[in-house]
Amino acid sequence: MPLTENSQSRTWRLSPDLLGLVNQEGVFFETNPAWQTLLGWKDAEIKNMVFSEFIHPDDIEKTNSVFASLKDGLAALHFENRYRCKNGEYKWLSWVAVPEGDIFVCSARDITEAKTTARALQTKEEEGQLREQFVAILSHDLRNPLASIGAAARIAGREPHTPKTAKMYAAIENSVQRMSTLIDQTMDFASARLGGGISIEPQNSPSLEEGFQQVIDEISLGHPGRKIELDYDCNAQVRCDAARIDQALSNLLANAVTHGSQDTPIRVKAEQIDNKFVMSVTNHGTPISSDLMSGLFEPFKRPQESESLQGLGLGLFIVKEIAKAHEGTVAVSSDQTGTRFELEFPNAT
Repeated sequence: MPLTENSQSRTWRLSPDLLGLVNQEGVFFETNPAWQTLLGWKDAEIKNMVFSEFIHPDDIEKTNSVFASLKDGLAALHFENRYRCKNGEYKWLSWVAVPEGDIFVCSARDITEAKTTARALQTKEEEGQLREQFVAILSHDLRNPLASIGAAARIAGREPHTPKTAKMYAAIENSVQRMSTLIDQTMDFASARLGGGISIEPQNSPSLEEGFQQVIDEISLGHPGRKIELDYDCNAQVRCDAARIDQALSNLLANAVTHGSQDTPIRVKAEQIDNKFVMSVTNHGTPISSDLMSGLFEPFKRPQESESLQGLGLGLFIVKEIAKAHEGTVAVSSDQTGTRFELEFPNAT
């Protein structure tokens, strides 16, 4: 039976929850003001519509099932579905409904925010699981077979072969090394973007010069026509992850070899400035365009003319992340006099 003005209690009028009475045909013939506040529907509009007209299409079947149970005398406790607002959006509602004679007394609470939060947490958990699976595939399912191929190629390459066969084994080893580098870069990218950043193990290093020279020798071996000069002018003890700093230097040199002028030397300089370790790599050649400069350290960014080159375009991004892990920075300047990348971080004492 409809509520009279005298029976509409203060709770009915002021409750933030949706309160209503439903008849056997599924029409809310009495509703409180919260309906218009939350969903935008006026009382007169609601009275001309069956409840199924408000419900999200995916929730109609289960809602009809609950309504049938109500008709059989069973209460509905904490039943959830989505109701359409007047503006077309949907709100998640949690219902309590009980039969009272030939009508049903209903109460619904807005749980949209809770649902959104739950979905976000679930997505975050799923992303975490995906990250773990991704890193596991890279570190085990790809690395291990690749290591086996490399070892087999090295062993077979030591046997007497025709020049053509020897060249093929050397090509296999080079391909394995290139793939290993790509896997390492992809794992670093995953750690930086999907995890808490690139991991480092800082230690006190009396000098980084020996490691730098080894990196230069490795780059020079692959590019015998390029000249790389090292000026190591730092007598301070440096606290850092030396292997990661070597990796940063290797990435910067690879970038300089790829994009710099072939007939001028690449210069590597290391020095101490105000208790900071500063490493720079300078090359000559065409300056970096202004449109590329802003996104230079973003992943997968490469000049269009270098898209045919091998690599993922992660090298400079990883340099930035290595600097960040050391609480440092990396910067670049580029003009007609040359292109200079400079990495610096504290703890040079």
